[in-house]
Amino acid sequence: MDEQKYKNLKIGEKGAKLSIIVYIILSVFKLTVAYMTNSAALKADGLNNVTDIIASIAVLVGLRISQRPPDKDHKYGHWKSEAIASLIAAFIMFAVGAEVIIGAFSSLVNQTSEVPNAIAGYVALLAAAIMFVVSIYNQKLANSIDSKSLYAVAMDNRSDALVSIGAAIGIFGSQLGLPWLDTVTAVIVGCLIVKTAWEIFRDSTHQLTDGFDEDKIEEYENAIHAIEGVKEIKEIKGRLYGNNIVVDVIICVEGTMDINLAHDLATVVEKELIENHHVYDVHVHVEPHETCEDRA
Repeated sequence: MDEQKYKNLKIGEKGAKLSIIVYIILSVFKLTVAYMTNSAALKADGLNNVTDIIASIAVLVGLRISQRPPDKDHKYGHWKSEAIASLIAAFIMFAVGAEVIIGAFSSLVNQTSEVPNAIAGYVALLAAAIMFVVSIYNQKLANSIDSKSLYAVAMDNRSDALVSIGAAIGIFGSQLGLPWLDTVTAVIVGCLIVKTAWEIFRDSTHQLTDGFDEDKIEEYENAIHAIEGVKEIKEIKGRLYGNNIVVDVIICVEGTMDINLAHDLATVVEKELIENHHVYDVHVHVEPHETCEDRA
């Protein structure tokens, strides 16, 4: 199972590499055209892609470090490297988003908005089309290897496509005698960058602090309760190692149960969660029912 997990991480690198290449090309293209056409919205869109390069590199680095097997200092492996890399990327995205917002507000206050050339709008639409294609590819790849980090990249790709469409609307709107619309769009794009950074920060810190989905815990509880021989669940906890779910559970059985039968029952619980609920590893502790009356 570990071998397949590591293979999936290697496959996931393809999506991250594709995103990096596309983002580099688009960011250079957008920023160049933005300065040539005086488009604040396209400039903000281009800076957004710069942060996406950093975020995709972080995911790529995290995927590679996560492939390292357990060693003397990391007995559980390096699965959490993706979350750490994503956290670093979030801080960088916060900074860039704030810079875009401050610059756009300054332009509005000083009334320095200029009508951008319509070419900037067409560039934004072309970029949106490209990012939608990349998003579809990465989403299919993420689903095939069950990679949360690559799925996040795919959603970011889609978000970037929508940002580019928004930039195009602002640019074309300014052609209708509303030059401030381009700058206002830049503010909106900046806010979207900050929002994406916050979502990455929230999810990464939740994982790194061993936060876990309560609905999944309830799902596991129901599955374990359905197993014959399990009288009660004293305690159950879940956590993530990268994309791998690890569950710790204390089950209560008849105090007169033979030790071998108790061991077999624990094995049944492990197989149920691993085979039917996609749990990576399960630690089962068995206690006599008499000591489990007061739930932890």
